[in-house]
Amino acid sequence: MSSAILNIEKLTKSYPDLNKQVLTGLCLKVEKGEIYGFLGPNGAGKTTTVNIISGLLKGDSGQIEMFGRPYNENRNYIKHHMGLVPQNIAVFPELTAYENLKIFGAIYGMENKALKSRIDELLELFGLMNFKNKKVASFSGGMKRSVNLMVGILHKPDLLILDEPTVGIDVQSKMVILENLKSLNKEGVSILYTSHDMEEAQHLCTRVGIIDGGKLVAEDTPSGLIAAHEGCDDLESVYLRLTGRKLRNMED
Repeated sequence: MSSAILNIEKLTKSYPDLNKQVLTGLCLKVEKGEIYGFLGPNGAGKTTTVNIISGLLKGDSGQIEMFGRPYNENRNYIKHHMGLVPQNIAVFPELTAYENLKIFGAIYGMENKALKSRIDELLELFGLMNFKNKKVASFSGGMKRSVNLMVGILHKPDLLILDEPTVGIDVQSKMVILENLKSLNKEGVSILYTSHDMEEAQHLCTRVGIIDGGKLVAEDTPSGLIAAHEGCDDLESVYLRLTGRKLRNMED
C-alpha cells in the first residue's frame, strides 16, 4: 500500500447522457502533512474528483486509497477520519451556529461533553462566540463560510478536503480562514484544497497539481512550477500558460 494519505490511481469518470468524459485516468497523491492545491479551470474535473473522494459519486474505474486503506472496503473508517468542506454552504440557515455544530457533531458520533468543548473552542477560534446563538441566515458570507469550515473540522479529521473555501468573502474573513487552515496543518491535518485563486494557492499550498482534460498536466511546489516555466513569475502565469486564456464555462 502507498504511504500517501490519499492515493488516486487511473481514476476515470464519464457522463454518457452528456457524452462527456470528465476524468481520463487521473493519478494523484496527497502526502501526510501537506497542503495540496488541486487547481484547474471549469470543467477540468476538480469537483468530480472531490465528489468521488467524498462518496457522493462513484468513479467508472481506477483505485483510491485513503489512510493506506482501499476506499471501497473501508468507507466507515474513512468517513470518521476525513472532513469535507463543500463549495456550497452546507449548514441549516434557520438554525443557530451552535445548533448546527451540535447536529453535525452528533452525526459524527461525538459525545456531548467533548462536543460542547469542541464547539466552544471553534467558535472562539473563528471569532464567532458572540454569535453562537444567532441564526446562520443572519450571518455575513464570511461568517457562513467559517461555520461551513467548522463543520468539516469538528471531529478533528486527519484529511480535510476543501472545495473553494474562501470564494466570495471579504478580506478579513478570508484571512481568518486561511490562518486557521495553516494552524490546522501545523497540528498534523493534511489538506486537499481546490481554488481558482492562484495567489492564495501560491502562498498557502506546499504542493500543487494542475488538472486539465481530466488528468494532471503539472505538479510540483509553487516555487518549483514557477522556476520550471521560463518567463513566469508567479503561479497564475504558470497556470494560464498550461491551461490557456480562453474562457471556460463548463461545470466539472
